[in-house]
Amino acid sequence: MAGLRDRSLKRAAMNVVIGEGMRKRLLDLGVDSARVEVVHNWSDDERIRPLPAAENPLRGEWGLDGKFVVGYSGNLGRAHEHETLLAAADRLRGERDIVFLFIGGGASMDGLRAEAQARGIANLIFRPYQAVEHLRESLGVPDVHLVVLRPEMEGLIVPSKFYGIAAAGRPTIFVGSSDGEIAGLLASGEAGLAVDQGDDAGLAGVILRLRDNPALRERMGQNARRLCEERFSRRAALKHWERVLSAAAQG
Repeated sequence: MAGLRDRSLKRAAMNVVIGEGMRKRLLDLGVDSARVEVVHNWSDDERIRPLPAAENPLRGEWGLDGKFVVGYSGNLGRAHEHETLLAAADRLRGERDIVFLFIGGGASMDGLRAEAQARGIANLIFRPYQAVEHLRESLGVPDVHLVVLRPEMEGLIVPSKFYGIAAAGRPTIFVGSSDGEIAGLLASGEAGLAVDQGDDAGLAGVILRLRDNPALRERMGQNARRLCEERFSRRAALKHWERVLSAAAQG
């Protein structure tokens, strides 16, 4: 089956991948670089826009006024390690203003909730998936967002939740491989920070640093929004797809 897959990739007029790591995997299989194009995931940057905490009704509804909210939004599945997050929350349980907010579901979400309860880690709050028309509000609740990916999944998956976070103008803390796809985007765009999987002390330290430095959070959030508008907006993605499809049709 792998041979048939590789043959189809090599014969395709164009292979569209969603990250540089994926592009490298195809090149390593012997696919001609002219037949590989990176088109990143994107976000609806018109629907999802930065929303100040004071104007966000969900902060009050969810009892988060006056809290520093570390958010995780979306699927928490088998590709997403969560022990580092839980251990960091445990380290920060004495910081009464810090709350970890998990919005969504997935194969690992119930396990995370059960582990937190069993270990008496009470600074975690869980909410279900939110309707698409409320994404601006739900993505705007956290002061900073978490994105995680197991290092062995680099080049196979690019966490799409990052693009909505960027549209919402919030910094991202990436937990995974410090030289991975999202870590590289955060570093080049100065839109967040990266922590290696398993470094819960480092993650706790980064959270404290961002809590204590509102100016840094604001700057990273603005950079994230700029990155979205310039590279990861729906308009930019559709234009890129148009170029790719036109070139493939002509070739």
